[in-house]
Amino acid sequence: MLNDPLANVMSAIITHETTGKKELLIHPVSKTIRRVLAIMQEKGYTGALEEISEGRGGFAKLNLLGNINKCGVIKPRFAIKANGFLKFEKRFLPANGVGILILSTPHGFITHEQAREKKIGGRLIAYCY
Repeated sequence: MLNDPLANVMSAIITHETTGKKELLIHPVSKTIRRVLAIMQEKGYTGALEEISEGRGGFAKLNLLGNINKCGVIKPRFAIKANGFLKFEKRFLPANGVGILILSTPHGFITHEQAREKKIGGRLIAYCY
């Protein structure tokens, strides 16, 4: 039984990265997982995400590049204001300018840098470096 599919995917990514595997089979695949992985791909942490089947829950294959040192979900999903990113950057990222925080905002899923530029807040979902 899966209580948090996104947390399971992030954990599997770390496991596969540390063992040196190049691809990961993900099941189930939700919109949230797709959006988070799309941001990670956009920033160069992972490769392409291929949809394998549209069956119940769906399957997808994620290509790994070996660029991730650590990633994970943020629980509880903290609400964050437009000027409150520094506190959470210090808590979840190793250094200034290293890694990304992924947020859910009214404008969709974006990184903390994009949210800072747009001056909007949201809820913290995940981090990656």
